[in-house]
Amino acid sequence: MRKPGTDPLDVQMTDVLCDFCHREWSEAVPMIEGHHGSCLCARCLSTAYASVVHAGLDDGGGRAGCRMCLETREDPAWRSPLDPEALVCLRCLKLAARALEKDPDSGWRRPEASAS
Repeated sequence: MRKPGTDPLDVQMTDVLCDFCHREWSEAVPMIEGHHGSCLCARCLSTAYASVVHAGLDDGGGRAGCRMCLETREDPAWRSPLDPEALVCLRCLKLAARALEKDPDSGWRRPEASAS
């Protein structure tokens, strides 16, 4: 997602927004890009991963149109609290988690399951 009015010939880092929380991309908050410019920030990835993988949440109702892969999947999904149309499927959460963990500059780590 990009800020309204972004010059497509001169896109700056701060012009890129997370599709799920609308936070600007910055060095402090890395992002993962999906199809057609969709973006998921590390903070939303952490929240979504913990919610779907560890807590078993499914905001997709069994068939989710994922903002990242653009597929309608039966995987569990996490819905943005700001945009009810923005869902990310379990498959994309796992792919994003692997990619961000491999980037040593991101400093991102997969959330651990909480002890019950």
